[in-house]
Amino acid sequence: MTIATLFLTLFLCMLLGMPIAIALGFSSMLTILLFSNDSLASVALKLYEATSEHYTLLAIPFFILSSAFLSTGGVARRIIEFAMDSVGHIRGGLAMASVMACMLFAAVSGSSPATVAAIGSIVIVGMVRAGYPQKFAAGVITTSGTLGILIPPSIVMLVYAAATEVSAARMFMAGLIPGLLMGILLMVAIYIVARIKNLPSRPFPGVKALSLSSAKAMGGLALIFIVLGSIYGGVASPTEAAAVACVYAYLVAVFGYRDIGPLKEVPWRKADEPLLTAVGRNLVHMLLGLIKTPANREVRNVVRDGAKVSIMLLFIIANAMLFAHVLTTERIPHIIAETIVGWGLPPWGFLIIVNLLLLAAGNFMEPSAILLIMAPILFPIAVQLGIDPIHLGIIMVVNMEIGMLTPPVGLNLFVTAGITGRSIGWVIHACLPWLLLLLGFLVLITYVPQISLFLPEYLDSLRGFK
Repeated sequence: MTIATLFLTLFLCMLLGMPIAIALGFSSMLTILLFSNDSLASVALKLYEATSEHYTLLAIPFFILSSAFLSTGGVARRIIEFAMDSVGHIRGGLAMASVMACMLFAAVSGSSPATVAAIGSIVIVGMVRAGYPQKFAAGVITTSGTLGILIPPSIVMLVYAAATEVSAARMFMAGLIPGLLMGILLMVAIYIVARIKNLPSRPFPGVKALSLSSAKAMGGLALIFIVLGSIYGGVASPTEAAAVACVYAYLVAVFGYRDIGPLKEVPWRKADEPLLTAVGRNLVHMLLGLIKTPANREVRNVVRDGAKVSIMLLFIIANAMLFAHVLTTERIPHIIAETIVGWGLPPWGFLIIVNLLLLAAGNFMEPSAILLIMAPILFPIAVQLGIDPIHLGIIMVVNMEIGMLTPPVGLNLFVTAGITGRSIGWVIHACLPWLLLLLGFLVLITYVPQISLFLPEYLDSLRGFK
C-alpha cells in the first residue's frame, strides 16, 4: 500500500501538470503522514541535509555558471571555426565539424541543451548555405548535442553520483571513452551519407589558417585540460575543478575574448600602436574592468541566468532526496530488489528491463528527475546482480541522451525547433535516423562494460589501487 500510494500520488501530480519538484515533495510528505513513523520535522531536516551533506552537488552551480559564460562569450564560435578548419575539407566535413564542435563544447559546458543552442544557432544556418539539406543539418546538431551529458564534465553525471553516492570523478572517467566513441560513430555515419548523397566539402584552408583558428579556440579549449586533467590526475575533486572552471570561464569570456562585459569594445591592440603602449593600456583597462564587472549588465544577466537554472535544479534535487529518504525508510528499493532477484533474472535480462524503463521515462521527464527517482531503486538491484555501479551510471546517462530526442519532453527537440523555426514534428522526423544509431550505441554500451570501465580501472591501476 505504501509503494502504491507513493508512486500513484507522484504520477497523478505529474499528469495534473504539477512541477516535478513539488510533485516529488508532495508525494513524499503524504506518504510520511499516512504510513511512516517519521514526523514532519524530519522533512525540514531532510530538505536541509539533501544539499548540505552532498559536497558533490556544489559542483553543479559552478559548472552551470561556467557554461553560461562560455555560451555567451564567443567560445562556441571559435570552437566551430577550429573544427571547420580541421575537418571541413573532408566530404561531409561541415557536418563532421559540427559534431566535433559539439564534442568540444560539451567538454567545457556539461549541458546538452546549451550545446545545441550554442553550436546549432551558428552551424545549422551555415550548413544550409553550404548546400546541406536543412533536415539533415538539424538532425546532426540535435543528436550531437546529446554529447553534452555524456562527455565529462557532465551535470547529469553529478546528479547520478549524488543520488547513489558513487564517485563523481570515476563517473567522469567512465564517460570519456563512450563520449568519444559516440562522436566517432556519428562522424563515420555522416561520412557514409555524404559519399552516397554527394554532400559538399570546402577547400583545406591551409596550415596557417588552422594554426590561427586553433590558437583562437585554445582559450576555451584549455578548460578541458584544466578540468579533466586536474580530476583524472587526482589533483582536484570535481567540485574543486568546477570552481576553477567557473573563474576561468569568467576570465576568458570577459577579459580574454571580450565578447561580453565592460571590455567589450576595447581592442587588444589598436592599429599602429606600439606593443608596450598596448600592454600598459590593457593592464589599466583590465584593472578598471575588474572593478566595473559587478555593475555590468551583461555579466549580471549571465550570473542571474546561471543562478536561476542552479536554483531550479537544486530544488528538484532537494525534493528528490526527500523522495529517496521515504524509499529508504520504507525499504521500498529492498522489497523491489528482492522481488526482481527472486524472479531469477540474469544480469543481461535485468539490463533490458532497465533500458526499457528508462527509455519510457525519457519520454515524459527531464534527465535529472529520472535519475533522482530511478537510481535509488535500480542501484541496489544492480549491486545484488553484480553489475558495476559506474557501468550502470553510464547506461543511465546514455538513456538520458536518447530521452533528449524523444517527444513530448525532449529538450533538444525544442531548442532545435526554436533555432530553425520549424515544428517539433519536423525536428522529430529529422532526428529519427540518428535516433536508431543512438539505440544501437546503447546496446553496445550496455553489453560491453569495458567501454565504460576501462579508463577508471586503468587510472586506478596507475595509482596502485588495484
